[in-house]
Amino acid sequence: MNGHYASLLHALLPEASLVLGALLVLGFDLFSGRRNSASARLSASVIIGLLAIAAAAYHACDAGVGGNAFKGVLVLDSLGLMTRLGALGLAALTLAMAPGVVRLRHPAEYVAVVLFATTGFTLMAVVQQLLVAFLAIELASLSLYILAGFDKHRPESAEAGLKYFLFGGISAAFLLFGFSLIYGLTGSIEFTEIARQLQVTQGNTLLVVALVMILVAFGFKAAAAPFHLWAPDVYQGAPASSAALIASASKLAGFTLFVRLFWAGFGPVAGGTGLTTLPGWIPAFVIVAVVSLVLGNIAALAQTSVRRILAYSAIGHAGALLLGVLVAGRFGPASLYFYAATYGLATVGAFGVIAVVERAGRCDDLGDLAGLYRRSPLLALCLLVFVLSLAGIPPLAGFFGKFLVFSQALKLSGLAGTAGWVALLAIAMSAVALYYYMLILKQAIVVAPRPAAESAIKVPTPAAAVLVLTATLLVLLGVFPSLVLQLIH
Repeated sequence: MNGHYASLLHALLPEASLVLGALLVLGFDLFSGRRNSASARLSASVIIGLLAIAAAAYHACDAGVGGNAFKGVLVLDSLGLMTRLGALGLAALTLAMAPGVVRLRHPAEYVAVVLFATTGFTLMAVVQQLLVAFLAIELASLSLYILAGFDKHRPESAEAGLKYFLFGGISAAFLLFGFSLIYGLTGSIEFTEIARQLQVTQGNTLLVVALVMILVAFGFKAAAAPFHLWAPDVYQGAPASSAALIASASKLAGFTLFVRLFWAGFGPVAGGTGLTTLPGWIPAFVIVAVVSLVLGNIAALAQTSVRRILAYSAIGHAGALLLGVLVAGRFGPASLYFYAATYGLATVGAFGVIAVVERAGRCDDLGDLAGLYRRSPLLALCLLVFVLSLAGIPPLAGFFGKFLVFSQALKLSGLAGTAGWVALLAIAMSAVALYYYMLILKQAIVVAPRPAAESAIKVPTPAAAVLVLTATLLVLLGVFPSLVLQLIH
């Protein structure tokens, strides 16, 4: 076998394991699973899916950090390895809290689509070529559209899937058109070669158009304002586990690709963040980050739906993560990764609590969480950890994620610089966010349960294990953040 193709096969063994696992899930359910009960089909599908994720994690570690593969199409570095493992871990947590049999009519198909989405995430983590990047993004996106509309019992789920698909299709068109302009200007689709060519093509009008289109497309994917309109409806209508995957693993993989594309590919036209902001894509990033921080956190104050609060919270966090992309150019991607990974853990946990409560009834309005501490002390305690981590309260991991990004932004240009002002705004918006996070905890811990919902909530063993593990990780990474930070360089 040609050496280049051998290195490509070795580098893509994690993705191959996931695809093979998806095919095994479908094949087993087709030939053997249909004879069993619905609960047995779901359990078998989830077990096969978790085994595929474990195999993918093993192969990702085996591939290691060996540098470029297949003539530079893929890059095997510490960021790629940790993003792969992070996406795989979040996908495993999502599978373990798969919706109940009553709400899930096609368990094998659901697990297979989750594995296909995870394949896109892991490929996004290591790609450094425009064509493969687009394929990875769309593989993940198409899978997420399906997952958003997977609950056949709720019209809101179908609406969520349709809206997500329409907005996602528009963003794909923007992204592909922007990529085509970049290829026309530079004659290359490799990130490193694009950077070399852009050193001599700065100031080109078509380059500005291309960068704007790519930023718009990534704004849609990251649910950053003003490209966020799909997020509240999708978070509210999608099954809880699907919303968890959309909010967690997709952001982790997406922002890793952000860093690679904009710094390794478009670094020569970045601009600046000092007192005099230079022309480039950084000023556009700053504008989107500011709008996301303000709109996401202010709009969340008016929400009465738990899911919509989490959606607008995600928009605010997207603004902070964009700030992390800016500081990654000088300080490296470790702080951005830590923020995205711990945010993903807290979000998966929060949606996990919602999924369990929904099995016992309804969980949309804030009032549906009333008296959760009496109905299930375990759920209330776990929700406390997840919400406080999202709010950035020490010593939980969410605090250190925000602290690292904001402190590096202040170091980047000082209080007088653009990044410094955005960091101060982000800190102020974190204080605003604390109010609506406390509304969730007030209902769950302080308010008495409604008369019609006083019965205890039975937490399934897999879901309980996922929630306890997730909460433990948030506490552990908050106390020992260096466990992750020292692995990325």
